[in-house]
Amino acid sequence: MKILVTGGLGFIGSHTVVELQNEGFDVVVIDDLSNSSIEVLDGIQAITGKKPDFEQTDLRDKAAVQNFFAKYSDVSGIIHFAASKAVGESVENPLLYYENNIGALVYLLQGLQAKPESHFIFSSSCTVYGQAEKMPITENAPIQTAMSPYGNTKQIGEEIIQDVAKVSGINSILLRYFNPIGAHESANIGELPKGTPQNLVPFITQTAIGLRQQLSVFGSDYPTPDGTCIRDYIHVVDLAKAHVTALKRLVNKANADKVEIFNLGTGKGSSVLEVINAFEKVSGQKLNYKIVDKRPGDITEAYADTDKANNVLGWKAELSLDEALASAWKWEQKIRK
Repeated sequence: MKILVTGGLGFIGSHTVVELQNEGFDVVVIDDLSNSSIEVLDGIQAITGKKPDFEQTDLRDKAAVQNFFAKYSDVSGIIHFAASKAVGESVENPLLYYENNIGALVYLLQGLQAKPESHFIFSSSCTVYGQAEKMPITENAPIQTAMSPYGNTKQIGEEIIQDVAKVSGINSILLRYFNPIGAHESANIGELPKGTPQNLVPFITQTAIGLRQQLSVFGSDYPTPDGTCIRDYIHVVDLAKAHVTALKRLVNKANADKVEIFNLGTGKGSSVLEVINAFEKVSGQKLNYKIVDKRPGDITEAYADTDKANNVLGWKAELSLDEALASAWKWEQKIRK
């Protein structure tokens, strides 16, 4: 079965390609290399023994997407990662985010809609919940007004998929991620942020290796045990395996509805200071960090209720925070050699 992975050379995408190939799927990757590197293909091959087909394509180009489906007419499913994802940048340049995140989604669904039956896995986000009123967050938590254009593109994307499912042979699963971290145990692939990292863990590893002078901890007076924000950090390999499990659910026609939604997290929240302390423990490195002012738009806490993913999807996060941080540090050390 041929599966298209968009953004397949990115952080989560590349790990998912590995898991798909390990499970025997035939994979073709689309990536425009705007936030990834062609060398990731070699990393995937080093782990799996096989290099996936690759097309360097800008999904905002409708004709290019149509040409792709003409060339790969046997694609029967898509796992869609390709999207711009920096919250701050989306506030500064909303039209870029709407064009890239919504336009590309529409063109891909148009390509699939031509088939009598197909599968679509959507990379969504816990940002759709905003500051949820209750913890842990279940799939039934109300969708809050988006805090950023990025968050809004995930909400709109989910709505588009729901609408298309009613009138097509596309079956979909929407996966709402919490906070992916870590790297493959081989250190052949991992997170490769271009420019200043937007996420905590790559900033930690870059500070530890001397690339960044100091780590900023945004706020210390949140209503949490140590005053810092709490998030649900999930190992990227666990997250990748969830996509394969979701795809198999659709392929085996085990889905209960045309569109299903699952939260993907560990079910446990960790504060920023807890993550820093855990990293110092597994790496033996002392981190230079400083408490600074809060960032606008940061929510106090978010962690998943994983019951539905565990019991209905049949997937569970297996790897610990310590294992994720150790793998992220191993990856950082490798790429800085």
